[in-house]
Amino acid sequence: MGAEIKEEILLEVKNLKTYYPVRQGLFKKVDVKAVDNVSFSIRKGETLGLVGESGCGKTTLGRTILRIIEPTAGEIIYEGKNLLQENMHEYHKKMQIVFQDPYASLDPRMTVADIIREPMDIHKLYTDKKDCHAKITGLMEQVGLNPALYNRYAHEFSGGQRQRIAIARALAVNPNFIVCDEPVSALDVSIQAQIINMLEDLQKEKKLTYLFIAHDLAIVRHISTRIGVMYLGHLVELADSDELYHRPLHPYTQMLLSAVPIADPDESEKRQRIIPGGEIPSPLNPPSGCPFRTRCPKAREHCSRVMPGLLEKTPGHFAACHEV
Repeated sequence: MGAEIKEEILLEVKNLKTYYPVRQGLFKKVDVKAVDNVSFSIRKGETLGLVGESGCGKTTLGRTILRIIEPTAGEIIYEGKNLLQENMHEYHKKMQIVFQDPYASLDPRMTVADIIREPMDIHKLYTDKKDCHAKITGLMEQVGLNPALYNRYAHEFSGGQRQRIAIARALAVNPNFIVCDEPVSALDVSIQAQIINMLEDLQKEKKLTYLFIAHDLAIVRHISTRIGVMYLGHLVELADSDELYHRPLHPYTQMLLSAVPIADPDESEKRQRIIPGGEIPSPLNPPSGCPFRTRCPKAREHCSRVMPGLLEKTPGHFAACHEV
């Protein structure tokens, strides 16, 4: 996009669509457009944050990129290859995911060693038992777990420890790209900071690239190089992290940022909260034209007729809005 250097791009998503057919009545089927014509790219070594309200399509987008969910249309270009034409077995060594709920994503009947070893078994990444043991204990140390807990079961650990196990499992195949799907939203605030700091340290140490999905804008700002904002299946704004926070262009982004708590009571009092009008539209029956127009204070008549494209409004800052 724009001034990005092609050689630096690890992942490029072009016009990606993921639709779910839903039955309405006896004979009628309609599509829920969970991801609708989304395009962006991620550079090597960066963290692209993805924010938006629940149900906006963030998680579906992340899982579609890894082809856990098959896309309806579009392209997913990874290291110059279209993943829709590739065998994903090899690519799952390079691309991993850390799920939101560490209580649901780990099998309680498996030990820590079993959980971390499973992807290594699938991809045959160790030579013998001694090598396997060394790799597992090394991964446990990297994510801050005592190797002495090697034979403990997942249900014996706290939420924060379970998420560390999930991260060790993702790292077991030496990936270079990880989708972090709200990895700290189920954890206590004090534990969240520890996990975020560890993800940042691992990124520097292993030269990882992240797609970091979250709804907490403060966390996303802390960890992200750039941030994309999703609304009703569409990418409505994309910019560098500080640029987005200081100069949000899209009315929806302005609304989200106005709701972020500020520690300074004087600053908080000065800030004007933007309250959107209308109801959140149903994904089964989205508005014509701009998807945000039914709640937008800037909406004009033509917003109902023409879908705005994601255009570069200032260098590196993209927004999908007719009125910006």
